[in-house]
Amino acid sequence: MNKEELTEKVKKIIDQIRPYLEADGGNIRFVELTDDMIVYVELQGACSSCPMSTLTLKAGVEEAIVREIPEIKSVEAINL
Repeated sequence: MNKEELTEKVKKIIDQIRPYLEADGGNIRFVELTDDMIVYVELQGACSSCPMSTLTLKAGVEEAIVREIPEIKSVEAINL
């Protein structure tokens, strides 16, 4: 799978996660997939200031993406 295909797959997974974040007043925006296979996202709304946002990012978003795309090394938020 090339980088463009991986990016589209990551975006689809984020779209599947988004409703759960929106239910709590938050959101997530895909920013970048690096050549090192690190996904950068921006947590928005309530998620950007929530004390649990790191847990949401690692246990929720990162776990879902890595489960579907094992090539991804990590998911990092640009605003945490």
